[in-house]
Amino acid sequence: MEELLKERTEEKVNPFAEDLKEEASAVADGTPKANWYVIHTYSGHENKVKVNIEKLVENRGMQDLVLKVVVPTEDRVEVKDGQRKVKTRKIFPGYVIVKMIVTNESWYLVRNTQGVTGFVGHGSDPIPLSDEEVRRMGIEKVFIHLDIEPGDSVKVISGPFESFMGTVEEVNFDRQVLRVRISMFGRETPVELEFGQVTKL
Repeated sequence: MEELLKERTEEKVNPFAEDLKEEASAVADGTPKANWYVIHTYSGHENKVKVNIEKLVENRGMQDLVLKVVVPTEDRVEVKDGQRKVKTRKIFPGYVIVKMIVTNESWYLVRNTQGVTGFVGHGSDPIPLSDEEVRRMGIEKVFIHLDIEPGDSVKVISGPFESFMGTVEEVNFDRQVLRVRISMFGRETPVELEFGQVTKL
C-alpha cells in the first residue's frame, strides 16, 4: 500500500487524452466500469479537494462519471487526564480516493481541481485500485466470489489467525463470512473469517 500511495509526478497536459475513453475499463457488454483511483493533494487540503470535486461534478452534471469521493479516516480513542476523547484522523494524509469512469472529461475535471497535484499512476495514466486494495482500505465492501463449501480445506492468509490451516464448517455467502475449524494449541477451535482472509487449498 505504501508503494501504491507513493507520490508520482505528472504533467497537467494529458498525453493520453485521445485514448482515455477507449481505455476505460469495460464490463462484458462494453459499458465502461467505474473504478477507484487515488489522487494526490496538498497536505491538509484533502477535505477541501473532496468538496471542490463534488461541487464541480454537480455543476457540470457529471454524476454518471464521478460517482464518489472519499477521504479515508479512522476514529482513535485517547485517554487524557482520565477523560476518553475520540479523535478522527486521516488514514492516508495527502490522498483522496475517487470512484470514477476515466474519460477525457472526467480526467480533466479531477486533475485540474484546486489542491490536486496528480493521480497516482504511471505519468498521467491513472492506475485503478484492485478489489483487494479497496477491501483492505475499507472504502467499499467488495463482493468476493469464492468457490467453497463445507468440508473444504483452507489456509488463513490475513488477520490474527494468519498461516493457520482449517476445515470449513459453514459458509454464509450473503455476509461473505465462513466458519472454519482450526487447530490451535492442540485443540480444534471454530473461528469466523471473511472470504478475503482465506485461500482454498
